[in-house]
Amino acid sequence: MRIPLSWLREYVDLPAGETGRDVQAKLVAAGLEVETVEQLGAGLTGPLVVGKVLAIEVLEGFKKPIRYCQVDVGQANQTGEPQNIICGASNFAVGDKVVVVLPGAELPGGFKISARKTYGHVSEGMICSASELGMSDDHDGIIVLPPEHEVGTDAIELLELRDEVLDIAVTPDRGYCLSLRGVARETATAYGLPLRDPALLDVPAPNGYGYPVSVSDPAGCDRFTARTVVGLSPEARSPIWLQRRLQKAGMRPISLTVDVANYVMLELGQPLHTYDRSRVSGTIGVRRATPGEKLTTLEGVKRVLDAEDLVITDDNGPIGLAGVMGGANTEIADVAADPTSGESVGTTDVVIEAAHFDAVSIARTARRHRISSEASRRFERGVDPEATSAAAQRAVDLLVLLAGGTAEAGVTEVTAPSGPRTITMSADHPDRVAGVAYGRETVVRRLQEVGCDVYGQDELVVTVPSWRPDLSAPNDLAEEVIRLEGYANLPATLPQPPAGRGLTERQRLHRRVGRALAGAGYTEAPNYPFTSEEILDQLGLDSDDPRRATVRLANPLSDTEPVLRTTLLPGLLGALRRNDGRGEHDLALFETGLVFRAAATPDEVAVAAVRLPVDRRPSDTEIAALNSALPRQPRRAAVVLAGTRERAGWWGKGRPADWSDAIEAGRAVARQAGVELIVRQDQQAPWHPGRCAALLAVVDGQEVLVGNAGELHPRVIKTLGLPERTSAMEIELDRLERATPGPVQAPHVSTFPVATRDVALIVDASVPAADVEAALREGAGTLLESVRLFDQFTGDQLGAGKKSLAYALRLRASDRTLTADEASAARDAAVATAVERTGAALRGA
Repeated sequence: MRIPLSWLREYVDLPAGETGRDVQAKLVAAGLEVETVEQLGAGLTGPLVVGKVLAIEVLEGFKKPIRYCQVDVGQANQTGEPQNIICGASNFAVGDKVVVVLPGAELPGGFKISARKTYGHVSEGMICSASELGMSDDHDGIIVLPPEHEVGTDAIELLELRDEVLDIAVTPDRGYCLSLRGVARETATAYGLPLRDPALLDVPAPNGYGYPVSVSDPAGCDRFTARTVVGLSPEARSPIWLQRRLQKAGMRPISLTVDVANYVMLELGQPLHTYDRSRVSGTIGVRRATPGEKLTTLEGVKRVLDAEDLVITDDNGPIGLAGVMGGANTEIADVAADPTSGESVGTTDVVIEAAHFDAVSIARTARRHRISSEASRRFERGVDPEATSAAAQRAVDLLVLLAGGTAEAGVTEVTAPSGPRTITMSADHPDRVAGVAYGRETVVRRLQEVGCDVYGQDELVVTVPSWRPDLSAPNDLAEEVIRLEGYANLPATLPQPPAGRGLTERQRLHRRVGRALAGAGYTEAPNYPFTSEEILDQLGLDSDDPRRATVRLANPLSDTEPVLRTTLLPGLLGALRRNDGRGEHDLALFETGLVFRAAATPDEVAVAAVRLPVDRRPSDTEIAALNSALPRQPRRAAVVLAGTRERAGWWGKGRPADWSDAIEAGRAVARQAGVELIVRQDQQAPWHPGRCAALLAVVDGQEVLVGNAGELHPRVIKTLGLPERTSAMEIELDRLERATPGPVQAPHVSTFPVATRDVALIVDASVPAADVEAALREGAGTLLESVRLFDQFTGDQLGAGKKSLAYALRLRASDRTLTADEASAARDAAVATAVERTGAALRGA
């Protein structure tokens, strides 16, 4: 929100020498985020005056239109003679009043003005546009002033070119500061000065003569005020002071009627909408849209409405998205010349809408249709419902004053019954929250400055002002007292953590896994936990896959990602695709984090979340109650790989990343939990059915699936636009933590030599290599130190459906050197067990 200091002074009598920087410091201390203070007109020096165009000569022979103008500037040039000025704009004519900068002046940006020869003539100054004076970004021609301004008048003062503008980043809980009224209230409180509230107007009582309005959804619209002004002059223009205030606040002047509505919105915080009365048919209504209804909004886009959209209607259907944007069929008509009479025609009668809409409904509609308007920004943060009548009256007064209109006596006001909001709070509650003894008098005084009515002694009953919907609990009131008393005055106290509360084993495992994957060459790529159900379709998940049990957000940040993730893969694969598209083709990414699973069965009923205390640690019962209201949140780790895993160089050939790397990443994760994984072939989306491994661990004596790894399915790779042969692994850390860890053995260095024996076995192609390895280990007995698969071969000479697995056995005794016969016997025993368990045959036998 941009706040011109000159406008702010109308509501608060700031000290004469107070600068924008001073006001910024006060507001920051009160808790507002004043990002910058812009110095308008910095470096601007005159003479800059009003001039009248006396004559125009069009110069020929140039690539663009060039005009040689004689301009009367009065006595501003000390001679009274007209100034001769070259100008390339063509939006003015003889007799128009313009803004002229004379030689010796300097414009913003250090642009010095002097007489100079150009296009064959001497130009004695410049006729200025709004952009050249720093008024706006409008480059479409120069400024044409109303005819009533005298020649030679100082344009710096006339156009209010020197000012200071505070740029405030308004947080969602302080929607009332999206107005001069709200910021002025904070400023008055910060300085201890009285506030001239612009909403304190004499408003006529509602009567039965106003424009007919029908509200069928009082939950979505609890207040609707309508006023009518007739007889507006189509030729009336916004005065300079109004245009300049809009420009300083960051808005573009459009037409008088629209400018007045925007001005009142900036002043009071209440969005208004004006309808051309001649284009409205019958009663104005407020209701929910019928699915499939269409509306063309002001920017010319035809929109298909949703059943949850709140719309404004007349007898012909929707005429606006409530609180977001009006419809094109009732907008204020542009001024044009009547082709018959030549007179200016346009909107002469308007209906003014000042309504209060449900914040959540407006926020969802704006997000659904991807419209972020000034009105929706305010409604979704909370607008003062009691300000509708005053805002409508303010707009009426300005239109009558500036456009010569007449306010009709009819006043329509439709309201839904509502009472004041009250909060009960102990008088010492802010003291206990802040750890400072404020005392009852200070608490009551600060709450009254905010606008609250306070009653009671030890137990305070606080009536919250209508413009503060964010105040709903005692802690909110305590925050108001603390911030107004000054955050800088809070004592700095170091927290005293209880002894023995270090990292949990779950947290330690999480950190070890991250370090292990980073050490293995993976780069961490955290992603947002939001996703869509469409990505689950693209991953090829079956309709009954547990990963389809999603948790839908009530208020998603994006309509395209309305659910919480059930797997880490979509985010990681999206990151891999983006990096590959930007030229980084050798990728190994990992992420550790939570996934979210909805209720396992339809019989599980969601319970409301409890509000935890802030003045003490929640009890175990309170934490359990909160957890019962949450979806299941297992912690997982995942990796994705593509491109080259080992680069080529002088040391040898490189190697592309493949499914085996993904499986090894799963083993690396499991080792951090002290668990030895069991790897078996599997078929699981989104992996390739022939290159997918199930990662199993023993939990409570049973083999439990903890994850999957392998190469992704080619169809998934094509659908998601991933590099060929992309591989991935995902594993659940919570199940690994519960798994039975393997025996911990201290490292032993033997002084006796190792005996190596190689063995090649032919087995059916369906036999997992892990089963063969397990049989070899068992058969070799205690002499086996390690076994390693070093070759796998298939070919016609083996026969259909067969494969050859070659293993290297390392044999060693702890107390002696093995003889050749002992080593061979151990090898033979290992082979015999493998033959018995897996049906293997010794190759070459």
